Amino acid sequence: MSIRLRLTAWYTGILAVTLILFSASIYGLVYYNTYQEVKKRVIEQADQILSTQNITLTQGWDMQLDPDQIIRLEDARIFWQLNNYVIGTYRLSPGLAERKIKFPIPEMKNIQNGKFQTITINGNSYMLYERALGLNDHTIVGLLQLAADTNAEDRLMKQMRTVILFGSLFTIVIASSLGLFLARKSMAPIGKVIEAANGIQTGNDLSVRIDYDGPNDEIGRLIGTVNNMLERTEGFYKVLEDAYSAQRRFVSDASHELRTPLTTIRGNVDLLKKMWSPEAEKHDPPDDERIRSYSIEAVSDISAESERMSRLVNDMLSLARADAGQTVTKEPLLLQPVVEEVVRRAQFLPRKAEWITGNLDALGGTVVMGSKDYLQQMLFIFIENAFKYTEKGSVTIDAVRAGYQIGIRIADTGIGMDRSEVPHIFERFYRADPSRGVIQGTGLGLSIAKWIIDEHGGSVEVMTKLGQGTTFVIWLPASFNGLPE
Repeated sequence: MSIRLRLTAWYTGILAVTLILFSASIYGLVYYNTYQEVKKRVIEQADQILSTQNITLTQGWDMQLDPDQIIRLEDARIFWQLNNYVIGTYRLSPGLAERKIKFPIPEMKNIQNGKFQTITINGNSYMLYERALGLNDHTIVGLLQLAADTNAEDRLMKQMRTVILFGSLFTIVIASSLGLFLARKSMAPIGKVIEAANGIQTGNDLSVRIDYDGPNDEIGRLIGTVNNMLERTEGFYKVLEDAYSAQRRFVSDASHELRTPLTTIRGNVDLLKKMWSPEAEKHDPPDDERIRSYSIEAVSDISAESERMSRLVNDMLSLARADAGQTVTKEPLLLQPVVEEVVRRAQFLPRKAEWITGNLDALGGTVVMGSKDYLQQMLFIFIENAFKYTEKGSVTIDAVRAGYQIGIRIADTGIGMDRSEVPHIFERFYRADPSRGVIQGTGLGLSIAKWIIDEHGGSVEVMTKLGQGTTFVIWLPASFNGLPE
């Protein structure tokens, strides 16, 4: 059974029980008051009769009633019957005589003195009241029976029962129909949630959202929560898809980068094997100088490619550690000695450009939270990158301050790049078009440098122009009061 039907069933059941209890209470209250009023009138009439009764000892113990009292009884639609147990006679009120009705006369021992009973005679309903009559308190000689015609009251109560019954049934039917309509309307957004969930389950469209313009009730908050969940799920899916795409691209690029040195190494190894094989000595007598020259060249190529593979593997290891969430252990460092050591060692790097040390006074007293080894690795990456792409001209390093940040600027006059390339230069294995196939490299250095900068809470600013060089400014959060004593 659906929630709509269960809600409607519960609502209808509660309404039915409430109506039954309410109707029964109203009916009982009206029934009691209606017949209680009749009983009250009958008792009042009986008291008046008994207070004016005239029991005379005549021939046969005749019993008389006051004529005026009789008239009052006829006007009140209350009928009387006077029974004489001594001589066995009875007298009727004129109304009973006209209706040809006689009340049953009980034996003296069965008199219901002061009690009411309901009787039906000739299809008419009466409320009968009996009072014993006697010469004294102990001797019963007669019985006064008073009866009120309750046909009007009975019809009234019957009509009331009919109205209550059919009114309650009609109310329950209308209320249950409206309840089912409202439950269906209220639960309609839940159906949209189910449809959206099924759509996501059977398809790949995570951009589906549930339209809802109703009040911010429980269902509204539920739909809002589901939409937020779908939005987060779509975001996670996109991130995961991007990660898978980056992983596939990474594996493809890494395979490509590793294949070149491996091919070179295998080619040189095969060349050496052929040169030193017994078959080669038989057909082509060895020339020591030629073999020595070829061997040195092959070994040099193998060494260079091995070194290139080693750098590539180390770079990939650094990126793998970054992907695994490895963090850099940081401590307070004076930045000036770190940079000065990099500047001194950088002059020994392979280069064609002039190495210029600019103004580093801004580093005086500058303290950063970082790792010396990682900071130096990051600076060497930018410097080596500048040397690599600067065939002539210069590479300059200097420092600037801006608020609570220190900037290390590395500028070159090399080949530069197009501005459209800037957003991609920190992607793994990405290399600007002018350098592809011309300058050796793996395209991982700047990715590692960016990770180190992020780990230190810094940022990097890039200014470049094709054919005119590139400037990198590495910004790091810093304090400028030196280390505490």
